[in-house]
Amino acid sequence: MRIGSGLWNVIKREVRLLTSRPIYLVGMTVIPICMALFFVSLLSEGLPTKVPAAVVDLDHTQTSRQMTRSLKAMELVDIRGDLDSYNKAMDAVQRGEIYGFFLIPDNFERDAVGGRGTKLTFYSNLTFYVPGTLVFKGFKTMGVTTSGRIVQTSLSSKGVPDGLSGVLLQPMTINNHPLKNPWLNYSYYLSTSFLPGVLQLMIFLMTAYAFCHEIKTGGTRQWLAAGNGDIWTAIIGKLAPQTLVFTVMGLGMNALMFHYLHFPQNCPTWHMTLGMVLFVIACQSFAVFICEVMPNLRLALSLCSLTGILAFSVAAFSFPVQAMYGGIAIFSYILPVRWYFLIYIDQALNGMALYFSRYYYAVLLIFPILAMLCAPLLRKTAKNPVYVP
Repeated sequence: MRIGSGLWNVIKREVRLLTSRPIYLVGMTVIPICMALFFVSLLSEGLPTKVPAAVVDLDHTQTSRQMTRSLKAMELVDIRGDLDSYNKAMDAVQRGEIYGFFLIPDNFERDAVGGRGTKLTFYSNLTFYVPGTLVFKGFKTMGVTTSGRIVQTSLSSKGVPDGLSGVLLQPMTINNHPLKNPWLNYSYYLSTSFLPGVLQLMIFLMTAYAFCHEIKTGGTRQWLAAGNGDIWTAIIGKLAPQTLVFTVMGLGMNALMFHYLHFPQNCPTWHMTLGMVLFVIACQSFAVFICEVMPNLRLALSLCSLTGILAFSVAAFSFPVQAMYGGIAIFSYILPVRWYFLIYIDQALNGMALYFSRYYYAVLLIFPILAMLCAPLLRKTAKNPVYVP
């Protein structure tokens, strides 16, 4: 009964603090909602199309004009204009008006048909990775297609039947069937990693702020007294309101992706719901652990910010852990968002049995255990708060 009354007292005290400071409202609700809407709208098409590009045609022949028309018909690139020199095209790339250009050299048709050899050159700005890669893909496809067309024309002019020349150019046909994401929708990978990453960052910051601000203002004695002197009761009561809000935010993100936008969900809904609840608790526990070993507002927020931002790079969303340097790869295993993302891959995307993801759920439970084991450090600080600027 004593623990129950203390827990309720801490919860009521925390609710008053949350509702009295706008920073909690912004960090816990406004930012996650805005970021969710931003990412899903940015990637609403699944794959960027019609990337601005240009053609520099120095040949002005039937073949070069046909290549230009074929490029304009492509879905990946949007040919904004036919420039007449390399320098003008490079200036357009540097000004950000286009992301690449396709250069057809002078005397291209004459040299190609005459068998003297020629070159097709294309430039793509990979400073902007996604549009630059798409421009490169479109230009390369056109270059390979044009080369094959010229070779087929040469073979036909020497008496080789059209059917045989086609077989000689492409003796084997490749059927490509992408598994689990046949639409090649970037949002199925990016949104499902970025949104939990943003949520993790905000949980880190809000949790660290809530605990270390008590230390800074000297309110830890009142906080501990509200929990009847029990540090575990005080921690759970302080986290409970934030856990509820962040869980609602996380489940709302899942509902937006899986039910409104119809992302692949090849598992029962409760699998991802359980993963989200454990993910929120694990993120809070990670931040509490940082506050326990580093009970300073400035340092704790800095470390939480650094860890949360680096999660987008080292959590293996787009780069495999096996290919990372050993000293970097180890950090991916201490981030809660990595284990949640693995749950998403196994459960929602691949539809595997829950048995094969049991370790990922179990790892998320290690974080609160670690935080509770180090709770005596926070009790010592709470009894004698010393603010170090």
